[in-house]
Amino acid sequence: MSSLTLLAPDGTTSRVDLREPAVTAAAKPTAPLTERVVYAAAHVVPRVAADNTPGAPADLDWDATLAFRHHLWSWGLGVADAMDTAQRNMGLDPAATRELVTRSAREAQSVGGRIVVGVNTDDLTDDSATERQIIDAYVAQLHHAEDAGAGVVLMASRHLARLAGGDPATYRRVYREVIERAGAPVVLHWLGEAFDPALAGYFGGQQGPDTVLDIMGDAGSKVAGIKMSLLDARAEVSLRSQLPAGVRMFTGDDFHYVDLIAGTDRNHSDALLGAFAAVAPIASAAVRALPDEAGYRALLGPTEALSRHVFSAPTWHYKTGIAFLAWLNGHQPAFAMVGGQHAGRSLPHLSETVRLANACGALEDPSLAASRWHDLLALAGVPVAAGRRGSAPADRPLSGVVA
Repeated sequence: MSSLTLLAPDGTTSRVDLREPAVTAAAKPTAPLTERVVYAAAHVVPRVAADNTPGAPADLDWDATLAFRHHLWSWGLGVADAMDTAQRNMGLDPAATRELVTRSAREAQSVGGRIVVGVNTDDLTDDSATERQIIDAYVAQLHHAEDAGAGVVLMASRHLARLAGGDPATYRRVYREVIERAGAPVVLHWLGEAFDPALAGYFGGQQGPDTVLDIMGDAGSKVAGIKMSLLDARAEVSLRSQLPAGVRMFTGDDFHYVDLIAGTDRNHSDALLGAFAAVAPIASAAVRALPDEAGYRALLGPTEALSRHVFSAPTWHYKTGIAFLAWLNGHQPAFAMVGGQHAGRSLPHLSETVRLANACGALEDPSLAASRWHDLLALAGVPVAAGRRGSAPADRPLSGVVA
């Protein structure tokens, strides 16, 4: 198969040449990356026969879910699990989250892979939870993660956002007590409202950077870093310049990661990105190219257009793009997500995802990806022309084809 059929919002189709992957399996490293500390936030795969309807408990295909984590480790990346990419607060219920943490940590240990997992308060069913209940919920999940052998990311909590409002002192009290109970240094998590509107004004809004620095001051050596996902490169660089010695900035900015990861000494960010789950081979090769910044940018630069599209508004549906690309690349048997969230993007949006993935070389097995994509188009009633680019039927409006 030598070309891809694409679908425009007006219903017309076109074709582009199918290109080879930018990085092949022959370029896999033999150990975790050392040029940066890099985590890819991994998604989950439901069983094909599961009841993946809105509100149903998550029923995961554990073989496919864990195999995807091994794929990330095989490229030298760490895995950030049970984060928002794994559909926390969007279909992954607390019971499935606990099992995911346990299983993924065990798999990481079996291959010497890096792993951190999200710790949250989503066990709570009461939206009006008290400060004590929020602290206890955080600590229970923290201890479960540590007992499993995983590093901890203290995720932004909807319950805490609701309780604290814009009061920095409340955030500081809660984080102080939770971090005191941690057995090892933790990573803080600042997720912006583009990813979750319920987290608007987290850490006190405009006072947020000061609150974060106060929390780090209270915790001392028990904070290892912060993942910042505000899609605001200037804010990240500003806070990065003020971090205490030894505290890492993990960029979660899926719009600007190329510039943020580049640089030397303290003038760069490490990474904890959902986007890197979609472009793992390229991300791995690019980071290993450092300190050759030209080589790094030549590989990673073209992926940013894909990431910006996958994470476009409404940003919280980026998970659909991550699962879609995993399916195209052969990492799951069906284009399906927990809670039916695979319906979160339109077919033309997915078509642009395919185009951009092809353009930057992120299709790991181009023939397989093209075949799966064309099957999805055919299922939707979109005719897919055979042959090479330039065949006339592919460029006709749908109305003219199906009338």
